[in-house]
Amino acid sequence: MRILTVLTYYRPHTSGLTIYAERLAEAFAACGHEVTVLTSHFDPSTAAEEVRNGVRIIRAPVALRISKGVIMPTFGLLAWKHVARNDVVQLHLPQFDAPGFASRARALGKLAILTYHCDLHLPPGFLNRIINSVVHMQNHTAARLANHIVTYTQDYADHSPFLSHYKHKLTPILPPVILPPPGDGAVEAFAQTHQTATRRPVIGMATRFASEKGVEILLAALPKVLEKYPHAQVLFAGQHKNVMSEEAYFERLAPTIRKYEESGHWTFLGNQNPTQMAAYYPNLDVLVVSSLNSTEAFGLVQIEAMMNGVPCVASALPGVRRPVQMTGMGEVTPIGDSNALAEAILKIFDNPEKYRRDPAEIARPYNPDSVAAEYEKLFAQLKKG
Repeated sequence: MRILTVLTYYRPHTSGLTIYAERLAEAFAACGHEVTVLTSHFDPSTAAEEVRNGVRIIRAPVALRISKGVIMPTFGLLAWKHVARNDVVQLHLPQFDAPGFASRARALGKLAILTYHCDLHLPPGFLNRIINSVVHMQNHTAARLANHIVTYTQDYADHSPFLSHYKHKLTPILPPVILPPPGDGAVEAFAQTHQTATRRPVIGMATRFASEKGVEILLAALPKVLEKYPHAQVLFAGQHKNVMSEEAYFERLAPTIRKYEESGHWTFLGNQNPTQMAAYYPNLDVLVVSSLNSTEAFGLVQIEAMMNGVPCVASALPGVRRPVQMTGMGEVTPIGDSNALAEAILKIFDNPEKYRRDPAEIARPYNPDSVAAEYEKLFAQLKKG
């Protein structure tokens, strides 16, 4: 089968959406499918076209950036060319260009499958309000034209104003989650570098530094945690500087964070590759996902942490709360409640054995090959019907 995957940002961009798309595309390729990714050439240091891990990646030139969006003048021509030569068009939403691909798929008799990752909520501002409205309209147009929609969990679908319009063509499929083994001695080397043997317990946060991620909720929770555990530290894995449209948010929180950095209670690690993340998780005592709105639909990092024996504290957002609810490996707290977050962190630190689970059992349903197989079943059903 020939599968065309379309999304605005692919690797080396780092987000839950791009990681999902990469894992699924490579799993499809490993199953013997011919997979092409069509995306933006947002990073000039990357090749315009390459093959990586069996996946052909084509990056369209970017003429203009508008907030987190990009304008690609040749994308329409590339759409006709690549939709015509593929059997399935898989579109990752939110995405401004999705309706054009879905309409071309319909015109050419191809399957169009949308994977709906999350809602779009750009930071405040007149231009961003317009962009939010336009992308929302584009998503609805694409959804009406598509053959089917996939989302992560029924919990998210049940609470999504967008997905509630398309219950008749909606299937939940758990996301692909996998980590390579850490290199020999990598966990111990990480512990030595970041003093996790002596500065414990360790709180992890693995995300972009963005307003919807609720970094300020963890900051507000820290005094209560440090009162009982004065040697605790936060290790923040992910991009924290020059995050698109989030510079003002970082600057607002920077003075508080700087105080914690100076006292050794906060460390920015920057973007970590999968092998580095595999050394990161075993050095944590808890992972925090304090997201504030429906731009977060699951939190893949929760499963990565749990696969390494690390419990999580997640905000009670639909979808985001499901990993903890399904496994019992952590606590769910009210959205935006720093006191509840502090209490949940302390509860886990005080009684870690309560949250132990079998990592292999947790990992099984998220294996990318298993996720790809669920998509293959869906493709076959849609072709029959």
